[in-house]
Amino acid sequence: MSSLVDFQIRDLSRNLGMVEPFESEQICPASYDVRLGNMFKREGRICGPDPKRWTDCHLEKDEEFELYPGHFVLAHTLEYVRLPNDIEAQFQLKSSRAREGIQHLFAGFLDPGFHGQVTLELKNVTMRHTVILKPGMLIGQLRFAQLSEKPMRPYSLTGRYMNDLGAVESKG
Repeated sequence: MSSLVDFQIRDLSRNLGMVEPFESEQICPASYDVRLGNMFKREGRICGPDPKRWTDCHLEKDEEFELYPGHFVLAHTLEYVRLPNDIEAQFQLKSSRAREGIQHLFAGFLDPGFHGQVTLELKNVTMRHTVILKPGMLIGQLRFAQLSEKPMRPYSLTGRYMNDLGAVESKG
């Protein structure tokens, strides 16, 4: 297995739609920068007559989402990812976001054959400062790796989060 480099990511995105929308300025030497989408799920009421676990929050382009100290939110990438059956990907938070106090909670692996927007599990780990999240801001990067062979059963046959859009809560 080997990591894909800039021109391979560009070619797969332009020819097969691996990352859409595709922007040349978001290509890095061995990754692709992804932006934050506009839908968030934050903890809602979990008791009472309407025991909702999550409350949806949709932002317009110029709106901001305040992530308070210690709070957790589900978000998503603006980009839609279509992985071929012989390529896997890993989401990693951009170091700039980590230095602001955001933590991504390690559910960043994308199996070969995955199609959809990537759901992000974000937490503000600061003790006293609110972190501002804005739709369209650079949030992370995707690293891609070529498998030595295609799996017998790609994610398109086995995955529960296939073709999902927006921030998607656990399907159990």
